[in-house]
Amino acid sequence: MKAILNDKVIAESNQTINIEGNQYFPAEAVNKEYLSDSQTNTVCHWKGTASYYSLEVDGKINQDAAWYYPNPSNMAKNIKGYIAFWRGVKVIN
Repeated sequence: MKAILNDKVIAESNQTINIEGNQYFPAEAVNKEYLSDSQTNTVCHWKGTASYYSLEVDGKINQDAAWYYPNPSNMAKNIKGYIAFWRGVKVIN
């Protein structure tokens, strides 16, 4: 699987986890040069509290386009250390 934004590969792995139609990439498969911390947090009723990254590619910022669960609930513990994408990031096989 690949996560692509503005023709740049943000993440690539064959070890993704699919949850609710979202591919979660292992953190080590994500190109960290594109990530910047965000102050945004949201709560999922079964996964826990999500934190976000914004993506910067070619000088353009895509706010909160990646999320992860630093301390997921026991039901979602398999996605600890994984990052998912949205907001214009294409995830392809």
